[in-house]
Amino acid sequence: MAFLHRVINGGGTLEREYAIGRDRVDLCLRYGEVTLGIELKVWRNRKVDPLSKGLEQLDGYLARLGQDEGWLVISDNRDNALELEERLKTEIHVSLLGREITVIRA
Repeated sequence: MAFLHRVINGGGTLEREYAIGRDRVDLCLRYGEVTLGIELKVWRNRKVDPLSKGLEQLDGYLARLGQDEGWLVISDNRDNALELEERLKTEIHVSLLGREITVIRA
């Protein structure tokens, strides 16, 4: 999250576990007119890829924030995960409700 603090130093705000309705988005970054909901997921041993659940969860959060785009960050912490240089990538997904979600895999 250190890179996000540069936004805060420039006049933005970063709220952790930001309450929206009865749920909480992991991070809510605000800078001027921009509001960015960020959901964080960890892919652990013997678990399925959290992409689907993360997209669905973030879609609901973005709806409550009134935003059409957000970020989903998935950290692959499985024992058999590729080296970071090989697994690090960014993808654009469209949610079920038509929101553009940037998926960052690390």
